[in-house]
Amino acid sequence: MFPSHCRTKLVSIAVASALSAIPLTSHASGFALIEQNASGLGNAYAGAAAAAEDASTVYFNPAGMSLLPGKQFSIVGSYIMPSAKFNNGSSTNASLQPTGSFSGDPGVSAAVPNAYFTMDLGPKWNLGIGVGVPFGLSTKYDSSWGGRFQAIESKIETININPAVSYKVNESVSLGFGVNYQKIKATLTNNGNYSAAVFSAAGLAAANAVIAAGQAQGLVTVTGDDSAWGWNVGAMFMPSPQTRVGLTYRSAIQYNANGTINYDNRPAALAAAAPNSNVTVALKVPDNASVALSHKINDRWQLLTDASWTGWSSVQKFEVVRTNNIPTSGAIPVSIPYNWKDTWRVGVGANHQLSDAWMLKMGVAYDQTPTNNTDRGARLPDGDRTWLSLGAKYAVSKTSVIDFGYSHLFVANVSINNNAGGNNTNSTAAYGLINGSYSGSVDILSASWTYSF
Repeated sequence: MFPSHCRTKLVSIAVASALSAIPLTSHASGFALIEQNASGLGNAYAGAAAAAEDASTVYFNPAGMSLLPGKQFSIVGSYIMPSAKFNNGSSTNASLQPTGSFSGDPGVSAAVPNAYFTMDLGPKWNLGIGVGVPFGLSTKYDSSWGGRFQAIESKIETININPAVSYKVNESVSLGFGVNYQKIKATLTNNGNYSAAVFSAAGLAAANAVIAAGQAQGLVTVTGDDSAWGWNVGAMFMPSPQTRVGLTYRSAIQYNANGTINYDNRPAALAAAAPNSNVTVALKVPDNASVALSHKINDRWQLLTDASWTGWSSVQKFEVVRTNNIPTSGAIPVSIPYNWKDTWRVGVGANHQLSDAWMLKMGVAYDQTPTNNTDRGARLPDGDRTWLSLGAKYAVSKTSVIDFGYSHLFVANVSINNNAGGNNTNSTAAYGLINGSYSGSVDILSASWTYSF
């Protein structure tokens, strides 16, 4: 039996779960996208803040622009192919609903574009701009799967515009600074368990009537968007002609996304408790910092390494607030706990200059997940991942270079035992229990063309 307050809270809490959606199996920790160039993919992005191979240094370390003479334009395309297989344990379907299958792969492949331009303003100053996608991806479960009342589709898109400048203090030290204008857009869905809500409010006969009318469940869709500002800084130190040390920091960005919630196929009995309305959700995407080393062992070999920190503890919970003046418990923020932790990523890579035209690349990296076993949800059953990467650079001419790379990510198996969480009670009946484990992997292909003039 549902608690007496279930009717007014049921769909609102389902919506909160939808709004907390983030990519299921991403390739950097949480829902970050590290794929900002192709020149670093072959090294698993080891030493990215010290590499400064092309104009993409605007993103990884703006101080690196001081190493790029003249003008340079770089265009990048990456294709990311995630896979996440759910292995059922003792999952339970939601009450008064058809049995769903607890299987499948919700990973959705996606393309990620980036573009950069840098120019030399004189002996000490450089200017650049980058346009990219720092957060995002999408996942989608089958509409009939057993956990559909917790998550179906999660689609988050961002775009970041990053103008930057660098200043060459002397032959050994350069500094860089940039501002970031970032936009976010999300479309998030799950099903609402309408028959359970009606049963709680009016009893079995009313629930059976709703079921007979084909209104036992319906798609709950949340859309939202916002824009905000951030900044990034960097420094490049060159203690010798063979060695570079890069330091970089990107600020957190605070969003207060505004959007709407709509309930498809909603019974008339729930019109007051679950009205279509405007909503707002606060989200703080994390800051991150990196220290990196690039060292030329000889004319043929270059070593790259780095350690990067990301402040994912900014994601502790998601709260959904109706902006309409609705006198129900649905107007009160509903919290879904995540309790994420800060993470570290470490990488080691090497480049081999095979000939004047060809450079071969390789790299490995280890990237922690911010999630934990207690709060892990179906929208992000994320695990630690290990990168193995290969790539190459080909100099078509003195002014034109092509980079391409491939990475395979081994994602650690993780467990899940979730019944929607948050401040809901008896939520297994309303949302079902997702119990089992996820096994995943990610494949990434990337290519770029850089033109210097």
